[in-house]
Amino acid sequence: MRYIVIGAGAVGGTIGARLYQGGHEVLLIARGAHYEALRRDGLRLITPESSETLDIPAADGPVPTRDDDVLILATKSQDTIAALAPWPADLPVVCAQNGVANERMVLRRFERVYGMCVWLPAQIPQPGAIAAHGHPYSGILHVGRYPQGVDDDGLAERIADDLSKRGLIGRAVPDVMRWKYAKLLSNLGNAAQALLGGGPATAEVAERAKAEATAVLERAGIAYTSPEEEAAVRGNKVDAREIEGVTRSGGSSWQSLARAAGSIEADYLNGEIVLLGREHGLATPVNETLRREANRFAREKQAPGSMPLETLRSLIDARSAAGSR
Repeated sequence: MRYIVIGAGAVGGTIGARLYQGGHEVLLIARGAHYEALRRDGLRLITPESSETLDIPAADGPVPTRDDDVLILATKSQDTIAALAPWPADLPVVCAQNGVANERMVLRRFERVYGMCVWLPAQIPQPGAIAAHGHPYSGILHVGRYPQGVDDDGLAERIADDLSKRGLIGRAVPDVMRWKYAKLLSNLGNAAQALLGGGPATAEVAERAKAEATAVLERAGIAYTSPEEEAAVRGNKVDAREIEGVTRSGGSSWQSLARAAGSIEADYLNGEIVLLGREHGLATPVNETLRREANRFAREKQAPGSMPLETLRSLIDARSAAGSR
């Protein structure tokens, strides 16, 4: 079985590197300077314990496929449709992405779709290099068939087993979306961090967004794993540690603003809560404001962490007042 990792950034690159170290055939799909560095020098995987350069094949677009290929999609959610458009629809697709909308989008075209809940702290310190901060494992990855959770051919189990061979913990689960909805709750603070920078200000807004979202999920009858369930699985298996010579940056949304990428994932994180709130008659001013302002920052290429807390509070209050009239 060959794994084709579409979007070999921080998360995709770490998954691809660990699969390759475990003895599996891997192809990394990347673009720009990152692809050029991968093609020329290989992928440098830096962890708290070691640094290793891996000669993993890389391409900057579609390649001829085989019957035993598995696509691991690790792009941002806003890039899902374009990233998969050139690939054959008879291949299985694993959505190793934040949010809960990708699986349904992909299922419109691909029959065999798998969700993956990703716990994997990583970043790209420079093109061609991945810093995976998790210790003693780089990540824990829950995987399961979408939407029914189980598959007849055991592919989810095979993927989980392959992931577990080197530096990762793979878990095949029948309720992968329950894990992904819980991860969505934790990702709602990504936009706050991107706008505010970090610290107590970010934590305050993130908690407000999470409380708002929890009420929405309860109203919608959507199940999600509890913090106690997550803690029992995680333990101290993926503790984020510093890596000598690597400065730890912000989360994925912060990184999108820092790269001036022009887009951000907020529509599929905070925007998911806004959508559910509208469908079920609950106002979501915190998440709506975070979604709108994160998109504006990305569109205008504003620097991460440059919005004062009082400005964001005022915008949320204004949205709350507008919704109550």
